[in-house]
Amino acid sequence: MSIKTVAHINLRGEARQALEFYQRVFGGHLVIATHADAYGTTDPAEKDLVGWGQVVSPEGFQVMAFDVPAARPWDQGQSSYFVSVRGEHGDEISGYWTKLADGATVIVDLAPSSWSPLYGMLTDRFGVTWILDVAVAY
Repeated sequence: MSIKTVAHINLRGEARQALEFYQRVFGGHLVIATHADAYGTTDPAEKDLVGWGQVVSPEGFQVMAFDVPAARPWDQGQSSYFVSVRGEHGDEISGYWTKLADGATVIVDLAPSSWSPLYGMLTDRFGVTWILDVAVAY
């Protein structure tokens, strides 16, 4: 038996834009079910929000996202989580970095570190903090 852990990002009104952006960065297949589709929501202000969405790429990237409805509390907080993307090749990680960096705040420039040939950290335009690095044997 095996399991898979997938980051599930909660946003308020930006999940569709975030998922579309991540699809442009990582490629793959995008699926979105709206609040109307998933929960039968009829409120015009919320029926088209993302009730469930995901991007899955052939390379193994997967992320899920959800728009928290107005009736539920939500606070993004500060540094509440990071999403880590590890690859085997520097050119692959550099390519993802370049795309994610569009509109982002770079926290740590993508560069060699003491534990990886390439490591960087940024917060994207949706407030999600990403760590990208080249995986090495420890």
